[in-house]
Amino acid sequence: MAAITAALVGELRAKTDAPMMECKKALTEADGDMAKAEEILRVKLGGKAAKASSRVTAEGVVAAYIAGGIGALVEVNSETDFVAKNDEFMALANACAKLVAENNPADVAALSALPLDGGTVESVRAALIGKIGENMSIRRFKRFETSTKLASYLHGTRIGVMVEHDAADEQVGKDVAMHIAAMKPVSLSSDDVPADLIEKERSVATLKAAESGKPADIAAKMIEGSVQKFLKEVSLLNQPFVKNDKQTVEQMLKAANANVKSFGMFVVGEGIEKVTTDFAAEVAAMTK
Repeated sequence: MAAITAALVGELRAKTDAPMMECKKALTEADGDMAKAEEILRVKLGGKAAKASSRVTAEGVVAAYIAGGIGALVEVNSETDFVAKNDEFMALANACAKLVAENNPADVAALSALPLDGGTVESVRAALIGKIGENMSIRRFKRFETSTKLASYLHGTRIGVMVEHDAADEQVGKDVAMHIAAMKPVSLSSDDVPADLIEKERSVATLKAAESGKPADIAAKMIEGSVQKFLKEVSLLNQPFVKNDKQTVEQMLKAANANVKSFGMFVVGEGIEKVTTDFAAEVAAMTK
């Protein structure tokens, strides 16, 4: 049987970036044959990725990329916040944002098929899953292309915002992006608020009005007042500006002779139901 030296293990690790113990096991199984060991690792790491694929990924990062009038936001998820801080995981997210901006893929599947680091985005993702042992997924992206300007703001790595604007002062765009991260508007103006959100607010207001026991005409005014208040609270232009709540965002933009044409915001894990695990029970089950 061939001797599995530290140098041989190091060479395989340099080629595959797989964990040291996995490299040693693969070389042992391949009786020191480097090519065969590489193939064994591909199968093993692919298997790990397949096993991990059913696990919920509600943590992760938002990455942003801007080059001139083209930009992108991407959300890449992991199972735990610990992995979300991993440099290679963050590098994958940043690479995806750049690829989205430059290639304009139709969807996540098309993004996953794009070339990256000698393979594809999908092969890099699968290899990283095999290396770290935790599921990861590219959840969503939003691409921007404009003849004006783009500004972005990342609140840590968990909230990402991109704004399309025409302000002469670049700081105005950055300030609006920061405002969006803080106040989380759902639309640019009241007219753009999704109908289902308005209907939900109207239903809540109707129940409250009914409980008040007020006459029908007054109840109707209460309902409409609640809906109008809601529309102002969730639309960007009507919100009080975070850096000066004496003026709305719309008033701030007007004073700066600027306009916001669109924006996008991703919050990590938004809308994903997290799975809570009873760790003691899980350990007990494993020992039975």
